[in-house]
Amino acid sequence: MSPEFELIAKFFTRTAKNAVLGVGDDCALIGVSPGYELAVSTDTLVVGTHFFPGADPEKLGHKALAVNLSDLAAMGAAPRFVMLALTLPSVDHDWLGAFSQGFFSLADRFGVELIGGDITQGPLSMTLTVFGEVAAGRALRRDGARHGDDIWVSGEVGSAALALRHLRGEICLDTKGFEACAERLHKPVPRIELGRALVGLASSAIDISDGLVADLTHICERSGLSANISWPSVPLAAHLVSMDLSMKMACALAGGDDYELCFTAPDVSRNDVERAGVSCAVPLTRIGAMCNGEPRAHVRDERGEEVAMKSAGFDHFTRQN
Repeated sequence: MSPEFELIAKFFTRTAKNAVLGVGDDCALIGVSPGYELAVSTDTLVVGTHFFPGADPEKLGHKALAVNLSDLAAMGAAPRFVMLALTLPSVDHDWLGAFSQGFFSLADRFGVELIGGDITQGPLSMTLTVFGEVAAGRALRRDGARHGDDIWVSGEVGSAALALRHLRGEICLDTKGFEACAERLHKPVPRIELGRALVGLASSAIDISDGLVADLTHICERSGLSANISWPSVPLAAHLVSMDLSMKMACALAGGDDYELCFTAPDVSRNDVERAGVSCAVPLTRIGAMCNGEPRAHVRDERGEEVAMKSAGFDHFTRQN
C-alpha cells in the first residue's frame, strides 16, 4: 500500500453507515431521500490566509468542517456527507491524529459521514465538499427576501474578529477575554438546528463568514433590495461592549468568522421566528429591515443617519476587513 493510502486508511477511513459506498473506491456512492434535494458546498482553507502557521491541528480539524457545515445551515439543510482533500507539507502522524480527532468529533455530533477525498503534498490547505438534504423546493436561499422583511441575526457578532486582532497584536485582551473570543474563532458551532427550524419561516438566509455587512449585501444583490441595519440593535459580543466605537463597528459589522446566521423573514412571522430560536436555544435579534432601493446594506445610527463604513468585510484578494 502506498504511503498516501496508508494515511487515508489510518486516519480517515471508517465503515460506511449511510453512503452506498464510502472511502476506498474510485468514487463514493450516495443516495438522496425521496422528496429531497441535495445541497452541496465547497470551501478551501489555506495556511496564512484562513489560519495561522502552527495552528492547533485539533481545532483546525473542527473549524475546517464547521465552516462548511455552516453553509448547509444557511440553506436549512441536514448534513449527510463530506469529502476532504488535504494538502500536507510533510507527513506528521501526531498532527494527522489531532486533526482527524477534531474533524470526526464534530462530524459525529452532526451525523456527517466522510466518504472520500485526497491527500497530496504541498503548502498546508484543506478543501472540503459537504452534502446535505433539504425538502424539495424548501431550501433557504439568498434571493428570497422581500420588501418589508425583518432582518435577523443569531447569537452575537464580533468575538472572532476580536480574537484575530489580539493575535495580530492590534489589541491586547486579558487572558479570560482572549480565551473566550478565541474559542469562537477556532471552534465555531454551525447553526444546523436553527437553519432547519427556519425552513418555511425565513425568506432568505446566509451565514456570516466575511462580515455582517458584506454577507447581508449578498442577500441584497440576489434579492434586488436594499437593507437598513440599526446599529444600536446589533447584538455585540460581550468582550466588545467596552471597546471604542470604531473597534465595535469594525469587529461586529465587518469582522467575519462568526458563522452565525443572518436571515430575513416577514414581519408577521416574528413570533414564530422567536419560538424557533427558543426551541434551538439560540438568541435571535431583529436588527433592521429590507426595503426597495440600491442593492446594498446601510448601517444607521440611533438617529437613523447612515454610518460610513471603512470596510464591509473580508476580501480574499485585497485581504481587507
